[in-house]
Amino acid sequence: MLDANVYVNAIIRPEGPPGRVIERFLRDSAFAIVLSPAIVDETLRALAYTKVRKYLRRTVDPELWFEDIVLLAELVAGDYAMSGASTDPDDDKYLAAALEGRATLVVTGDTDLLALGEYEGIRIVSPRVCLGLLGG
Repeated sequence: MLDANVYVNAIIRPEGPPGRVIERFLRDSAFAIVLSPAIVDETLRALAYTKVRKYLRRTVDPELWFEDIVLLAELVAGDYAMSGASTDPDDDKYLAAALEGRATLVVTGDTDLLALGEYEGIRIVSPRVCLGLLGG
């Protein structure tokens, strides 16, 4: 399960850890990605922000790039609701989707989520740690 900030950072800097995580997913099918409708919506909104668009390469259409990921991901219905798991209520949707999709990891750069470290058996790690777990 990847946080929206991982997708945004991956498209801005494909050579960085978030970009390498996405590359491992797309190229090697090294793991499955779990998405919910709320996470898809948040990611598409973030990719449309002017402050994000100014850093994108002109040859990349962020919506088409993310659509490729969505098509290959495991989409959960988003029926699982929860609140209060994270200090930021907006982050609870990631934990809910991870539980619903039976994910083993939440990969994020969000300090509120990273501070949890683990939630109901789901590890919460940075993209760099995720790469290490994937073997590179």
